Amino acid sequence: MSYTIALNFEDGVTRFISCKDGETVLDAAYRHKVNLPMDCSDGVCGTCKGTCEQGAFDLGDEYIDEALSDEEAAEGKVLTCQMVPSSDCVVQVPVASTLCKTGVAEFPGRVAEVSRLSEDSFELVVDLDEGEGLTFLPGQYVNIQVPGSDETRSYSFSSLPGERRATFLIRNVPNGLMSGYLTGAAKPEDDLTLTGPMGSFYLREVERPVVMLAGGTGLAPFLSMLRQLQARGCDQPVRLLYGVNVDDHLVKLDELDAFVEALPDFAYTTVVADAASEHPRKGYVTHHMAPELLHDGEVDVYLCGPPPMVDAVLAHFREQCISPASFHYEKFTPSLAPEEAKKEAVA
Repeated sequence: MSYTIALNFEDGVTRFISCKDGETVLDAAYRHKVNLPMDCSDGVCGTCKGTCEQGAFDLGDEYIDEALSDEEAAEGKVLTCQMVPSSDCVVQVPVASTLCKTGVAEFPGRVAEVSRLSEDSFELVVDLDEGEGLTFLPGQYVNIQVPGSDETRSYSFSSLPGERRATFLIRNVPNGLMSGYLTGAAKPEDDLTLTGPMGSFYLREVERPVVMLAGGTGLAPFLSMLRQLQARGCDQPVRLLYGVNVDDHLVKLDELDAFVEALPDFAYTTVVADAASEHPRKGYVTHHMAPELLHDGEVDVYLCGPPPMVDAVLAHFREQCISPASFHYEKFTPSLAPEEAKKEAVA
């Protein structure tokens, strides 16, 4: 038996390793040529300290308090030299991946299909050459090199982790490099290079109600999260507010309807900003965020969208004195190429 351990580094890189039954995370990492910080490997120095965000494990009782206090252990801190997993785990490593002699992984793929979902968005379907598909945490993204250039663009997966076919929702940016490729040059079997996965915006273990706030193609990571919830089961209420600028920008409603049928307590609400729209709910997601949706703060909130939407939600929470039990968001910020965007994830 073995377990999958996601090592999330300070620079946003995630590396996945397998940990054998009874093996420590430190030993498993070294077996995968990932040199996690370590001085003693005996639970004495504390150099290998990290945080386990989710998963079950045993730390034993051979480490000393100076290396890991009871208070730190209660907060989820771990010593990777003592940590023996008994399930899949996600571990935060408080150093850059390059300091551990590792880095972002590179994966080959091929264009399977490009679909125009609306005047504002595409769906890119990529066949991966990985034998077992690409492992990632639902909500994370990869960089995709734009064919014919040295430039890359960042896109969240909308597909389920581990599948041989990955999907992405991509905004149609006027004069954008990737948008131009998808509009006029892309064809099946084109070679693609993906690097990742990356990002701290991903689905945590569901222990309380979940609220998802999506703007435009920010819907993509939530489709991945919902697929994961469907695959693993979820007994908590999950609500999605999905906002767009105009009616035509609402996409993937058939998939959302399918999740309503597949998940025991899932519902979604769509909102259109265009004042001329005949949609029953106009405005922004903050206009339709009923107080009962937030369960007096006992809720996990995930937010993905353009900067104005993210800033508006943050301001709304401040004004309403709302402090969710956990709040994770991702927004797009200007990159070196002015016509495109890169991701900024904040947990």
